[in-house]
Amino acid sequence: MDPIEVARLQKYFRTKFGMPSVSVRPRSKKADSAEVYIGDEFLGVIFKDDEDGGVSYDFNMAILEEDLPERD
Repeated sequence: MDPIEVARLQKYFRTKFGMPSVSVRPRSKKADSAEVYIGDEFLGVIFKDDEDGGVSYDFNMAILEEDLPERD
């Protein structure tokens, strides 16, 4: 992804979640994706899909069960 695309995605995430600490960073050696962070904590990966004449983005975030709060 080019720097303008990364900046647009970052602005979208910050606005959508109301969190100015969200950052989108390009991945080295991967042109079709970028990484999402809150501060220094890695959240997930955004993949770009530009097939079939349109562009869309897929955000993939893994959540470990150990990171979830205890059951009530």
